[in-house]
Amino acid sequence: MTGEPRTTRFRLFGLALLVLGALVLAACGDDDDDTAASDGGADSEAGDDSGAAEGGGDFDVFALLPQGNDQPYGTTYLPPMEAMADELGINLTITNSQYDADKQASECETAVAAEPDLIILWPAVGDTVRPCLEAAKDAGIPVTVTNSDVNPEDQDLTEAYSGPDTYGQGVASGELMCELAGGDEIGIIMINGLTGNSTAIDREAGFEDTINEQCPNVTILARQPGNWNKDESQIAASEMITAVGAENIQGVYAADDTMVAGAIDALKARDIDPSELIITSIGNTFLGNPLVVSGELDGTVFQSSSWDGEHAVTVAYEVLTNDPDERLVEFMPSVKVTADNADDPSVAPEW
Repeated sequence: MTGEPRTTRFRLFGLALLVLGALVLAACGDDDDDTAASDGGADSEAGDDSGAAEGGGDFDVFALLPQGNDQPYGTTYLPPMEAMADELGINLTITNSQYDADKQASECETAVAAEPDLIILWPAVGDTVRPCLEAAKDAGIPVTVTNSDVNPEDQDLTEAYSGPDTYGQGVASGELMCELAGGDEIGIIMINGLTGNSTAIDREAGFEDTINEQCPNVTILARQPGNWNKDESQIAASEMITAVGAENIQGVYAADDTMVAGAIDALKARDIDPSELIITSIGNTFLGNPLVVSGELDGTVFQSSSWDGEHAVTVAYEVLTNDPDERLVEFMPSVKVTADNADDPSVAPEW
């Protein structure tokens, strides 16, 4: 992340909180909508996935999410989340703000008024959630964060984070770019996620810090947000190609596979062979993985939606039952995926 929490205990992926192997049974759906949001997510309408889970659980928890069954990531995030909640005796009430900060703020007011045992927050827009966190703190309700961490200055209002190391994902994609560029002087265009979204901010920073430190021979010629959307990213890439000149571009970085697919389409529309450029991304999704296999995408970084949903609940459960005196952080590993391991079952796409 861009800043260290005041007190943070890092844990490795393999150290599951309660060694609950039954999790693996949580199924992941197959949905490769070309305009799908990444883990950072694009705005879209929620499906009918909100509501309280039935059952006589020991804890009542509100999960304030920005996506659900309306998105490929959410579709494969929710079943492990709900299965783990059932396993641990947690009654979940799940909301979906569709990345609307005002809507999530309203949902937070409802959650705080309900006085649950805990709130799980996946921030819609990172720099807007402090009032929600302060309201929960004033009400004595602990908050854990999933998928996209809150800003460093807000972390002392939360008890835990689980999900991708979003800064580290940018680092990993940057390392791929540096490895592929070698010592050659190259110019690249950059497509970032939704402006203000913490995942987008962290990935951009991780990528840029890495190339500045490891391969200053790689120059970012232009950058635009693609808003986690393929069509918008194709337009953004096309505008940047026009602005800087196709002859000056030897590479592309996009903050997720959905957006890199749009960039690749923009290149093809200009009769530019993407396999002749160095292109890196993040996700290893159903959309991105075939591009790696075909050679149009040189490398991406695997992200597991099932791990994300599962650990949102196990971390919340540890806070509820153990009351840790340090902020917990559990990062999923950032595994680089290239043509050499794109077919490995351990990094098989989930969304």
